[in-house]
Amino acid sequence: MKVPKKLPAIFYATLNGTEPVREWLQGLDEDDRKLIGDDIRRAEFAWPVGMPLCRSLGRGLWEIRSNVTDRRIARVIFAPFEGRMLLLHGFIKKVRKTPKTDLDLAHKRLKEVSTWERRTRT
Repeated sequence: MKVPKKLPAIFYATLNGTEPVREWLQGLDEDDRKLIGDDIRRAEFAWPVGMPLCRSLGRGLWEIRSNVTDRRIARVIFAPFEGRMLLLHGFIKKVRKTPKTDLDLAHKRLKEVSTWERRTRT
């Protein structure tokens, strides 16, 4: 029996069709992609899940926390959106606190999607 995902992941896409998180992942080496992908998969099946895998960032945003090769740390920022995990932004963390620019970018993308959804429903 196949266990369904509780919060299936989807990639945020711009109006011109690019998917920034997918492109970021494709730019990483295979081992890092696998580690991050495994963490995303764990969150999809176990949602809601807390630390150490996921953490709330406020304003509707969450992060998936991945330890990747060479003792680096990766983060994928997502939002639960209409029953799915909307992957908004991914980056390799270089400082202890999540940079405001990364949070602002993810929040901007979430607002864009929310605006598009409202427009298509009216």
